[in-house]
Amino acid sequence: MNRIEHHPILTFPEKRTLTFYFDGKALSGKEGDTIASALHAAGVRVLGHHFKSHRPRGFYCAIGNCSSCLMVVNGVPNVRVCVEQLEEGMDVRSQNDKGVLP
Repeated sequence: MNRIEHHPILTFPEKRTLTFYFDGKALSGKEGDTIASALHAAGVRVLGHHFKSHRPRGFYCAIGNCSSCLMVVNGVPNVRVCVEQLEEGMDVRSQNDKGVLP
């Protein structure tokens, strides 16, 4: 896991582990994580691909200003996962299109 657990100055209280699903695969994160930070800690670096150029998109601004982290969460497209809190059982999917529902 890619998470800081021991630090010489800071302490990190133990938090409850949450299970969620990314593109059908069960992953775990910690209570208080955003979806993007939980994915990053689980080793996921590519969140989707640009609908036109197909270039990979990843965790970029972490404050909800860019569109690099748009994903489908529980069936809702265009969710900015860098600011969306992780919840138990969430279904998170890569979004490789414009996010327009048919």
